[in-house]
Amino acid sequence: MSNDGQPAQDPLIDETQEEQRRSAAARLFDIRRVIGGLFVAYGIIVTLIGIFDSRAEIDKAEGVRINLWAGLAMLVFGLLMLLWQWLRPAEPPTPNEHQPEA
Repeated sequence: MSNDGQPAQDPLIDETQEEQRRSAAARLFDIRRVIGGLFVAYGIIVTLIGIFDSRAEIDKAEGVRINLWAGLAMLVFGLLMLLWQWLRPAEPPTPNEHQPEA
């Protein structure tokens, strides 16, 4: 029984670490996070522009504060995407156990 200074390899621990890595990668590249983040950022910008619209800009839009309403809609949509991602996180892809040998 020789111990070459290497830790014992436990297949269950290796499998758990691999699963955690796949799960982290799936969450990191979840498209809902990207879309939600962009819509929240743009929604904040457009909402702030809409709050500070001049009377001439409001009259040009026939009395509707279009920037304010569009910004709020974008903000709500972005927050809904982030909420969806938080409530139902992405599942990591399952490894194919039946991969054909090349």
